[in-house]
Amino acid sequence: MPVADTSHPVSGVAERYASSLFELALEEGAVDKVTADLDRFQAMLDESEDLRRFVGSPVFSSEDQARAIEALAAKAGISGFFGNFLKVVARHRRLFALPGMIRAFRIIAAEQRGEVTAEVTSAHALAPAQEEELKAALKGVTGKEVKVAVTVDPSILGGLIVKVGSRQIDTSLRTKLSTLKLALKEVG
Repeated sequence: MPVADTSHPVSGVAERYASSLFELALEEGAVDKVTADLDRFQAMLDESEDLRRFVGSPVFSSEDQARAIEALAAKAGISGFFGNFLKVVARHRRLFALPGMIRAFRIIAAEQRGEVTAEVTSAHALAPAQEEELKAALKGVTGKEVKVAVTVDPSILGGLIVKVGSRQIDTSLRTKLSTLKLALKEVG
């Protein structure tokens, strides 16, 4: 039986739950189905500030969280392993770690497929040609297929921040200006 490699940098609780979910899904040949359900739930989290607050709130009882999550999962058509997983997470009062669990599952699944995910922060959206060029450059560095997850953050002003595993390359204009400002303070 293939075992998930858990050597990637993710928090302990999230990693343990995600590893268990991945190994169960792998045994049953349901990794693609779980990934689709996980993506659907992540989209719900991304779209609803109320849901994000609910997931992160310690105020609700585990029974209330389990009932609410069960209703949301049913409404979204999420069942099977991931539906049951959500109920277990809610009953164990671990909903706060759910975003990390989703991230950890994606990392484990990508590693199993021989892929690497690069988290890229850019001041503005990348053109498809720029994204392909970045993927090619990262493949040259990692030796693996690289999936790029781009986040737009205008506060970095320009350049990119690229994180692959524990390695980070920061070419953002904000960082360069901060470094220059610090150097000028030391000189003056």
